[in-house]
Amino acid sequence: MAATKKETLKVRINSHLKSETEKLLSSMGLTYSDAVTLFSSAIVNEEKIPFEIQSDPFYAKENQAVLRKSINQLESGAGKYHDLIDKDK
Repeated sequence: MAATKKETLKVRINSHLKSETEKLLSSMGLTYSDAVTLFSSAIVNEEKIPFEIQSDPFYAKENQAVLRKSINQLESGAGKYHDLIDKDK
């Protein structure tokens, strides 16, 4: 069987995230290259990203509407200021 040609992939990533990822991959006996190859293989085999990607619920339309309403209430003087609720008490 003929050898498969290898390609170089250049990616920009936060240095802290890269370092933490490398530590975890190393503990699994993997390199970054191994992980990217596994990820790419999973995409091809499953024909999708191999995990669920979700947006932050903070930015959901419903939550943003509630926040806008609250801001409008405060700005119009109809809102009430209160101390933060400490859930640990």
